[in-house]
Amino acid sequence: MIPILAIVLMVAADQLVKYWAVTTLQAVGTIPVIENVFHLTYLENRGAAFSILQDKIWFFVVLTAVVLSAMAYALHQGAVKTTLGRWSLYIIAGGALGNLIDRVLRGFVVDLFDFRLIHFPVFNVADIFVCVGGALFVYYFLFQHDKAGRA
Repeated sequence: MIPILAIVLMVAADQLVKYWAVTTLQAVGTIPVIENVFHLTYLENRGAAFSILQDKIWFFVVLTAVVLSAMAYALHQGAVKTTLGRWSLYIIAGGALGNLIDRVLRGFVVDLFDFRLIHFPVFNVADIFVCVGGALFVYYFLFQHDKAGRA
């Protein structure tokens, strides 16, 4: 029950930030937080990371559904053996669902965090969840999965 609540809260946080971006930031375009370093910039991303595969919305919808289904199956089967491993997948799910909602309802993903100093792609809260969850899962897989399987 707690993981479902956590996923719902992650999706809600992502969607609230994106709602603010659509209703407030879109009209001004960009707000410098630290001039030429970090801005809040409204961007409609019709692709994936780094804007690859532009306008392939249904590809990403299907891909997200397949990945979420595989993660749910792995969790249900007990294939992910540690708390860190399970939570990494819950965090990925929260981010994936946040961006999935955008793709289905808007036809694009709303991005807004713009680190200009390092020329990094503009991203959103859901992207943070996917990246953090992905990094945690890599750690789990490299350092915990086999050891937990032998315990």
